[in-house]
Amino acid sequence: MILFIRETEHKQGEWQAEGEADAIKNMKKARKASINASVCLLFCRWAQFFIHPLMIRDAIDREVEAVDSEYQLARPSDANRKEMLFGSLARPGHPMGKFFWGNAETLKHEPKRNNIDTHARLREFWMRYYSAHYMTLVVQSKETLDTLEKWVTEIFSQIPNKKIMENTYICFSKKYFCLVVPIRKIHALTITWALPPQQQHYRVKPLHYISWLVGHEGKGSILSYLRKKCWALALFGGNGETGFEQNSTYSVFSISITLTDEGYEHFYEVAHTVFQYLKMLQKLGPEKSFWYEIILSLQTDPVEYVENMCENMQLYPLQDFLTGDQLLFEYKPEVIAEALNQLVPQKANLVLLSGANEGKCDLKEKWFGTQYSMEDVENSWAELWKTNFELNPDLHLPAENKYIATDFMLKAFDCPETEYPVKIVNTPQGCLWYKKDNKFKIPKGKIFHSIYVVLFDIFVNILTHNLAEPAYEADVAQLEYKLVAGEHGLIIRVKGFNHKLPLLFQLIIDYLAEFSSTPAVFTMITEQLKKTYFNILIKPETLAKDVRLLILEYARWSMIDKYRALMDGLSLESLLSFVKEFKSQLFVEGLVQGNVTSTESMDFLKYVVDKLNFMPLEQEMPVQFQVVELPSGHHLCKVRALNKGDANSEVTVYYQYVELQMHMEEPCFDFLRTKQTLGYHVYPTCRNTSGILGFSVTVGTQATKYNSEVVDKKIEEFLSSFEEKIENLTEEAFNTQVTALIKLKECEDTHLGEEVDRNWNEVVTQQYLFDRLAHEIEALKSFSKSDLVNWFKAHRGPGSKMLSVHVSIYELEEDGSPSGEDSNSSCEAMQLTYLPSSPLLVDSTIPITDIRAFTSTLNLLPYHKIVK
Repeated sequence: MILFIRETEHKQGEWQAEGEADAIKNMKKARKASINASVCLLFCRWAQFFIHPLMIRDAIDREVEAVDSEYQLARPSDANRKEMLFGSLARPGHPMGKFFWGNAETLKHEPKRNNIDTHARLREFWMRYYSAHYMTLVVQSKETLDTLEKWVTEIFSQIPNKKIMENTYICFSKKYFCLVVPIRKIHALTITWALPPQQQHYRVKPLHYISWLVGHEGKGSILSYLRKKCWALALFGGNGETGFEQNSTYSVFSISITLTDEGYEHFYEVAHTVFQYLKMLQKLGPEKSFWYEIILSLQTDPVEYVENMCENMQLYPLQDFLTGDQLLFEYKPEVIAEALNQLVPQKANLVLLSGANEGKCDLKEKWFGTQYSMEDVENSWAELWKTNFELNPDLHLPAENKYIATDFMLKAFDCPETEYPVKIVNTPQGCLWYKKDNKFKIPKGKIFHSIYVVLFDIFVNILTHNLAEPAYEADVAQLEYKLVAGEHGLIIRVKGFNHKLPLLFQLIIDYLAEFSSTPAVFTMITEQLKKTYFNILIKPETLAKDVRLLILEYARWSMIDKYRALMDGLSLESLLSFVKEFKSQLFVEGLVQGNVTSTESMDFLKYVVDKLNFMPLEQEMPVQFQVVELPSGHHLCKVRALNKGDANSEVTVYYQYVELQMHMEEPCFDFLRTKQTLGYHVYPTCRNTSGILGFSVTVGTQATKYNSEVVDKKIEEFLSSFEEKIENLTEEAFNTQVTALIKLKECEDTHLGEEVDRNWNEVVTQQYLFDRLAHEIEALKSFSKSDLVNWFKAHRGPGSKMLSVHVSIYELEEDGSPSGEDSNSSCEAMQLTYLPSSPLLVDSTIPITDIRAFTSTLNLLPYHKIVK
């Protein structure tokens, strides 16, 4: 609903026609029923999309461009490519074999060549499928149910019921073994079964039961065994419950395993391990104790709640609208066994993804260009899988889970009640902030600790790997933990039911104190980390961010620097030496909130200090970078994208020290995306770069459509028009925007996590302004339109400090043809290649062709914390 509403905000002029008179009548009725008139008008207009849409030809052409941009953004995604390939291999005639994305070729160029009227086809589609009997509607509001019922009836009852029934499609099932060349650097084995539709078994959810066991990471699990062999890093199993994976024709059950280099060489053994585990489950049969242990996610925000409810109304009977997608209602072992017994090698589809498959794949999927080949399973394995093969003695069912909470009592206060966190421990070795939850009153706690030291990502990755098996049962018991390798320290986040939370925290500290690694694990993790860096850098949006921060944050290590350091080689001895030094001098800062007493909170910090037995830091360590002061003028850093086959470009224009996001968001979207159709992703953003405020406008576009300088000029054109717009803004309109922003900041936290995350940000940045929202609200109340206009002009004038970052694989000549290197050239070097500016910006920008040389000449701004 919200997405549709946002569309109406940007295109109001296109809605005022056929259904407008009825909409106004309904609005007047709504007024009589005391329903907010402006909200009603918005919904009335939205309803007309289903009742009497205009479908203006010009609007359709613009949306085709938006659809094409979305398709281009999706093309480099291995997940999308694998899904499209999966559909293309369905039996002939199955609907999943269709191209379900759409692009300019299928929606514009091909219809034009074949004299097909896209506009007429679109109206035909609307006539056939936009029927009330296909639709469900969910409205969430503080209004009474009677008011909402009257409102919805008056506004939406005109949607016609065309009562057209569709045919049932043929079975999907088709067996294959594919080699696939992915975009990212990855080795992965996916084993998939196309099962009969499972939706009718939603009260049992047999695939949930199976995926819970298959995806278990504790002792005796598939992944535990494969990790010990250094063959795999991660495993995900189950059904995503999307329309692609579960529908009226089939249900998919998939097991995807991220392989190491060695695991790729032994992928048949990996597959055999999976089949052995499934055979063990089939032999033992379902067990009710595991069915009771399955815990599903219960928490959704209002937007997700409304969306899920609307989908549930399509799938479940009335009594199960609220919980049909979440709860297990019935234990029926025969239903579970029926699904489980179909997961046999003879019915499995295997897909092996790896860059090592390059040169072995002679086929290409039509729409995403995925290279693949259809192979036969090696005869020895094919014959083995037909037999009653032996089980693996290292594979067994999970043991009883010691982390499951049984005490849900709320604890009494053991110190004065406070509105914000207070510091209850302050020593040279560390400090602790604490707040007892007195608002949400739930038996949960959150423990965040930051250990300030510069450390390698590889250390945290190995620590995470070491914890994976012993901490998995805690994850099953809804105790969550996360280790973050921050730029300036290690961050440990633990949350969940407070009863057993100390056990998990102590487990993490124990493994940190006793850190070790075998050569095999070290090699496995470093090789995987190389792939991770590579996969991050080949995305234009993340490379653009890396370049921008490399320019702004002095002494920052870029992702490319990290990647090249790994490629140059690191030894296990150097890592262990680093870890020893790391643990010798530390400063620990923590925050504890929730159903935890102050005494228990102090015990957490004491456990860290006692277990690690470290000395205090010799000098205070900054928790942020110093930021360079950009010189006046428009600086341009243009670099070549690192993925040779990705046509997507990223253009970000950044101003140092401006804050206008709320006022600019809608006109920015309308001008750059809707009217100029520059790209699918268009957004303005307020940026806080190590305490220095800034503002940017970003456009994700395609190099095949627009030169990046053209996009930059369009952003500048928008900003010029926006300056005029805010000058002509009425006081009433300005005050409406400010009031909306104040109300947004006044919104109550919906769950404990929101409050804790906000407080933790104050701690980790060492600003400690826990009542920041109150200060911001007071500042907004005194903020005037003239302040806004003067501020904007001051930072858009001759002295403005402006930085443009462009990432593109190639540029377009004036005739639209690609220039520069061939787009298929290799980008394996993984280094920044600076591109010259085109004539469009060459006279108006100052080029940056060496970031280190450029920043070495700039002044550094002092460490800055926003505490007022």
